[in-house]
Amino acid sequence: MSSSSLLQASISSSSSAFFANTKINFNSRAQNVSLPAKPVGVCTCVATPQSEKTAFKTQVSRNVNIAKLQAGYLFPEIARRRAAHLQKYPDAQVISLGIGDTTEPIPEVITSAMAKRSHALSTLEGYSGYGAEQGEKPLRAAIASTFYDNLDIEEDDIFVSDGAKCDISRLQVVFGSNVTMAVQDPSYPAYVDSSVIMGQTGEYQKAVEKFGNIEYMRCTPENGFFPDLRTVARTDIIFFCSPNNPTGSAATREQLTQLVQFAKDNGSIIVYDSAYAMYMSDDNPRSIFEIPGAKEVAIETSSFSKYAGFTGVRLGWTVVPKQLLFSDGFPVAKDFNRIVCTCFNGASNISQAGGLACLSPEGLKAMHEVIGFYKENTNIIVETFESLGFKVYGGKNAPYVWVHFPGRSSWDVFSEILEKTHVVTTPGSGFGPGGEGFVRVSAFGHRTNVLEACKRFKQLYK
Repeated sequence: MSSSSLLQASISSSSSAFFANTKINFNSRAQNVSLPAKPVGVCTCVATPQSEKTAFKTQVSRNVNIAKLQAGYLFPEIARRRAAHLQKYPDAQVISLGIGDTTEPIPEVITSAMAKRSHALSTLEGYSGYGAEQGEKPLRAAIASTFYDNLDIEEDDIFVSDGAKCDISRLQVVFGSNVTMAVQDPSYPAYVDSSVIMGQTGEYQKAVEKFGNIEYMRCTPENGFFPDLRTVARTDIIFFCSPNNPTGSAATREQLTQLVQFAKDNGSIIVYDSAYAMYMSDDNPRSIFEIPGAKEVAIETSSFSKYAGFTGVRLGWTVVPKQLLFSDGFPVAKDFNRIVCTCFNGASNISQAGGLACLSPEGLKAMHEVIGFYKENTNIIVETFESLGFKVYGGKNAPYVWVHFPGRSSWDVFSEILEKTHVVTTPGSGFGPGGEGFVRVSAFGHRTNVLEACKRFKQLYK
């Protein structure tokens, strides 16, 4: 067979399609391949303008209320700035005394109970699926007897949850968009932000750094961080936190009696945040329900987060007394129960086992020891700033120290401290306009870190 025949035989049928329009001269020694001539043109590459590269958009409008929020939630914004700082100074030992996140291990008496419950789930006898949305009865009973003994609060007034912050939003769903609300100024940002999202507020007023239709109850050193209720307009809902985050102040029995009477006079509902009650040193009420008549005008929300280190475990509770009624006489607790059953499947059974262990004699003792540790941290921070000549508030009844930098922007101070000491704090203005000129320093930290941070504060401000 000739060489040209061998070459032709080696071309497969699949390849022949490729060569279909090609003329090959196999008898030519050079085996030149001739191709049909094509017009020669110029190929021009044109980049599509950026404006023309638009992503597909749905026809669903954005929630206009969420669009009112001016920036990201305070603590993620602080985390973002911390991350940017670490990128700038990758070798820096950054110490976080900003977000109020616990740092010390959960006591073993509590974790062992959670481990036991977790292991039981792998057995036929110990397995359980969905539980009661309101929480397990033994835990509800233990919360009632531990925190509300002799206050006429029963276990079915208590709703166990995944934390006070989550319950604040669930309560907002109960209240709806057609209510007015008041907050301490400064206060925990979740109260205002959830109100904005629900549509209870007007637009943000940049000139005064407030949202319209919110009553900001100014709390300052001059009024003992308790608002002058004579100047406060009537609202449907009053958010009140004691001991307070961020100022660390705690309301006295006389002050809370005034608040309850104010709510009664105005037909308002108080949402009382007692998440730091176990930090109380003074002889102040730990619960709003210590005040006569409070069950007719108040809800209380609380949490195991700062008592037992449950910031990641997630467990809290809300008390809605049967005596609390809407204007039409309908029990608030029934509506809250409806929202809980619709939006929530109940707290983790493992977390609830831990909560029950927290309220055992051994668990309570262990929690008080952890709280005592953080309060020692607080004393170290207070003494540091006082020695530097700063006016310092809080600390005695809460794990937060409220430091005054008169005439200065809170965010500027935050940036100065972070840039020059590599310590993260929280700018006071993030808690409302009344926090401008203050910085919150958290006592949640390992002892070595707190001591090192205070050393750096002294080097910066000596």
